[in-house]
Amino acid sequence: MNSKSYHYFFMNFANKTKLDIILALKERDMSVNELVNDSGEEQSNISHHLKDLTLCKIVNVKQKGKQRIYSLNKQTVVPMLKLVEKHSKLNCPEGCNKICPGCS
Repeated sequence: MNSKSYHYFFMNFANKTKLDIILALKERDMSVNELVNDSGEEQSNISHHLKDLTLCKIVNVKQKGKQRIYSLNKQTVVPMLKLVEKHSKLNCPEGCNKICPGCS
């Protein structure tokens, strides 16, 4: 894999709105309207970010009647989020409050 692949993959997690979508979908599968209500963002903005996340295979989409239901990629993204949680528990026991040299 080249550095561009890493860059584009992690840019999805560096964008606040995309990360909010990812973390919301970590809790449960959701439709666009549910994500809009959960985030308070404009529907067009959420849809735009979902398109990017879907193209990168971070998020999956299924048609359920007239709705599209979004879920996290359980094969790769969910395990990665669990690894991040493990890292945080081991290295940030107080929670991240920007006191470690790497966060300031």
